[in-house]
Amino acid sequence: MKKTSLRGATVVITGASSGIGRATALSFARQGATLILAARRAKVLAEVAIECERAGAARAKPVPTDVTDNAAVQHLVDVAQHFGGGHIDIWINNAGSGAVGRFEEVPVEAHEQVIRLNLLGYLYGAHAVLPYFRHQGWGTLINVISLGAWLPEPYTASYSASKYGLRGLMDTLRAELSNEPHIHVCDVHPSYIDTPGFQHGANYIGRVIKPAPPVFPAQKVADTIIAVAKHPRRATMVGWPAYAMRWSYALAPGLVGRLSRRLFDTYFRQAESASISENSLFESRAAPYGNGISGGWRRPAKPRNGQWIGVAVAVGAALGLLAWQRKSV
Repeated sequence: MKKTSLRGATVVITGASSGIGRATALSFARQGATLILAARRAKVLAEVAIECERAGAARAKPVPTDVTDNAAVQHLVDVAQHFGGGHIDIWINNAGSGAVGRFEEVPVEAHEQVIRLNLLGYLYGAHAVLPYFRHQGWGTLINVISLGAWLPEPYTASYSASKYGLRGLMDTLRAELSNEPHIHVCDVHPSYIDTPGFQHGANYIGRVIKPAPPVFPAQKVADTIIAVAKHPRRATMVGWPAYAMRWSYALAPGLVGRLSRRLFDTYFRQAESASISENSLFESRAAPYGNGISGGWRRPAKPRNGQWIGVAVAVGAALGLLAWQRKSV
């Protein structure tokens, strides 16, 4: 398989039933790839597979999979290897979720589940597919991680822990594979994206949880993943806030941490009330908002209830950083 062509490539995508995963599956389908699609919801996954074949996929096979189950992930690799004609070219770790709430008010079981999904799920995927990559002499592992891997966001402790952990895990794998020039480990770090993920995650804060503007379409991430699949690179940020907030935190972590906490507090004081709910953190649930690519967050809305928190953090961090630099001169 040539790097610049994805036609006929065997591609595995976890979390493929909605959001970034679904957009990515359709993007690979239009490239003529053979797809193995994984997620917990069998019915929705089957619909995505049909949609992908109509969009141009060579073939698309749905494989209901819970990525927190190592045996299930190993089965996914075995199916992919057989369905792909004896090879796996690209594996995309994408499934994940979160739990929002004050650290001590989020049940330990919820923290554990977030880490199982976001960190161990990716570890299981890498651990299962890398032996195939080594045996065949090539392969690309793409991890959809997050802006949250570069700076902590208040009230998302286990989410941040899992994303920071993924950076360490993948950096280590890159070091171990440095003598394998045709095996690539690539990380993609999106800014706030319009997906149903905000409805799927657990809510222990009791307020409506929304992505902070600017909110980018999931297709922007899918396009980035296609580009990385063709031309692998170590880490790619998606959306300008990812760059701005990453470097602001790197240069002034204390300032950015205090500012973000104040802004999150302000938002949650003003946001509408919402039910405390596990939503789909522990098990998939049928819901009209959970099946598509978009979560409906890019509809025009008045900037009230603290919805400009993302812009405020980025701009405030930049201004504070300038003051910090001047003070240190």
